[in-house]
Amino acid sequence: MESGRLVAVFGAYGHTGRFVVAELTARGFVPVLSGRDRRALDELAHAHGLQARVASADHPASLDRALAGTAAVVNCAGPFAATTGPVIEAALRAGIPYLDVAAEIEANLDTYAHFRERARDASAVIVPAMAFFGGLGDLLATAAMGEWTTADEAHIAYALSDWHPTAGTRLSGAVSRERRGNVRLRYRGGQWEQRTDAAPTAQWDFPEPVGRRPVIAEFTMADVVTVPQHLDIPDVTTYMTAEAVRDVAAPDTPAPTAADESGRSRQTFLVDAVVRSGGTRRRATATGQDIYAVTAPLVVEALDRVLTGRVQAVGVTSAGEIFDAPDFLRALAPHITVDLPRPAHAA
Repeated sequence: MESGRLVAVFGAYGHTGRFVVAELTARGFVPVLSGRDRRALDELAHAHGLQARVASADHPASLDRALAGTAAVVNCAGPFAATTGPVIEAALRAGIPYLDVAAEIEANLDTYAHFRERARDASAVIVPAMAFFGGLGDLLATAAMGEWTTADEAHIAYALSDWHPTAGTRLSGAVSRERRGNVRLRYRGGQWEQRTDAAPTAQWDFPEPVGRRPVIAEFTMADVVTVPQHLDIPDVTTYMTAEAVRDVAAPDTPAPTAADESGRSRQTFLVDAVVRSGGTRRRATATGQDIYAVTAPLVVEALDRVLTGRVQAVGVTSAGEIFDAPDFLRALAPHITVDLPRPAHAA
């Protein structure tokens, strides 16, 4: 990585955006802070000695100014239903890679639907959902697949010690619910289905020390968008521990609070990805602390690999498609600890 490269961070002053700014700085990049709140931008810029550029998703010229002279843009500004399209358009005009941390299913589906052909034709790199939800599960499922070219099912289960949602999470969730109406989504037989019944409950046997836990099945997250984009798996399901679902659904659950000098909360996570082909199952897991904070090393590692040409695809592409998944996951240490299947040729 060439030290000192400018990287625009749209939504830099948000909860996740601040972690991304810190990670970029730690890895030798120079973040260019952007967003529509001038006061918040100026406070963050002053604290870190960085440049601030006010921009709004509904003003294309301001986005062009924000991205001018930068090597890439990372979009951290939700609700992503309102920001992904305009910021991607600005990135295409500037001829720079675009990455975001969107967990909104609909926003991610829009990105693939609206920009796939244009990005491919321009050899542009657009990586949506390069975050805890979407990117990490996709990388784990890809690593679990190994040399398999197809599988029958993929299951990605999340065990969170708690889930204190940020204001951005609540707003993005509200926008998604408004777009979906009274339906939920699941992915079966290679197609999206709309369901009006309640999501089923189940028990999931997580690796120790978590163990068997009640989960909400078909708790559909961004991984269900990203995984089928490049893996031949007709059924993809995500699960969330029931306690975490209660936390995020409760209107009085407080926002996350810092428990260390980096700003991370005490929240811990275990992500368990299992793929099945016939009677054979493979598993890949990841553990760490704070789902919002850990998004920063995920997206910055991705950015570094894009800018240094360590990619396997162009266009609108998911994490497991564009990167060497096992190598990427191991590079996340010490932020994330992974347990991956050994290659098929290993003794």
